[in-house]
Amino acid sequence: MIGTRGIPASYSGFETCVEEVGALLVDRGHSVTVYCRSHHIKYEGEFYRGMRLVKLPTVRNKYLDTIVHTFISCLHAIPARYDVALMFISGNGPLAIIPRLFGQKVILNVDGLDWKRAKWPGPAKKYIQFAEWLSTKFPHRVITDSKVVQAYYLEKYKKTTNYIAYGARVEPLPPGEYLQKFGLESRKYILFVGRLVPENCAHHLVEAFKGLDTSYKCVIVGDAPYAEEYIRHLKSLAGAGVIFTGYLFGEGYRELSTNAYLFVETSEVGGTHPALLEAMAFGNCVLVNDTAENLETMGDAGFSYHGQEGSSSLSQTLQKLLDNPELVEQQRQLALERVNAHYSWEHVTDEYEKLCWELLDKKR
Repeated sequence: MIGTRGIPASYSGFETCVEEVGALLVDRGHSVTVYCRSHHIKYEGEFYRGMRLVKLPTVRNKYLDTIVHTFISCLHAIPARYDVALMFISGNGPLAIIPRLFGQKVILNVDGLDWKRAKWPGPAKKYIQFAEWLSTKFPHRVITDSKVVQAYYLEKYKKTTNYIAYGARVEPLPPGEYLQKFGLESRKYILFVGRLVPENCAHHLVEAFKGLDTSYKCVIVGDAPYAEEYIRHLKSLAGAGVIFTGYLFGEGYRELSTNAYLFVETSEVGGTHPALLEAMAFGNCVLVNDTAENLETMGDAGFSYHGQEGSSSLSQTLQKLLDNPELVEQQRQLALERVNAHYSWEHVTDEYEKLCWELLDKKR
């Protein structure tokens, strides 16, 4: 598995996907190696949940971090003679040629339409679009985690991709030390979880919250490297009652997710957002930016606001849900049922494993 920051997962959905799918593949008898960025992964062991970790350096730069590490990882993988190289991120598409030239089958999960992200300047966007095109040429198979993105690749490149969604596995926690640490009460706060970058639009929520008539609090869980200016701006917008926790993983993340009144997904870019899936799996009522990808994930198990209108639309919907707790309660069970029916890691792993066997022309 090549192209992510590595595991244990402590950054984004791709890392969680690598960890969950990789661990289940190990349970099924496969050997799994995960390439990790040495500056990011602090775990010292060689194996984690049965997966072998290879920690390699990279250039710690916003534009070069991923591509340099993926290049080094692909070179390292050549003598290992892996059966399948499972790569991530469309920006790594040009490098898929390396393992392919050396006889390895290559699968690339392209994620969403990364060139839409506001963090990329013009030249970087052009490269990502070029890499996106090569993503349809060099890998043996392409995976999209959203049917919306799958349709985009078919329409733009005439490329048939394999749709494999993300999964969600959570362990709820009752109120405890983390609610106490941040001065929170169960079911008395609105929650956002995600990287604090412009395209995830946390500013929609921070701005909308200032105009609400409520005693509830707003909790922003997350951080981001290379986004210091945006984060400073976000905090400057925040009024009373907005709490920034920074990164939270493990028990802290679980406790705050379990006990929220409402979860808000404001992102305007990307495919299936794992944070949204997990919020639903925790039994949260969810309110999303009305992108096609978010609406696809949520189905009829939540509410949406007009993302193009930003905080003004979000504020109206938030006030409605704060004033009508019965609506929120009705959606909790629907969200949980939808995740259980459509987004399990076991099913996701089934699809990855099946695709590997097909490429190797072998039957289970």
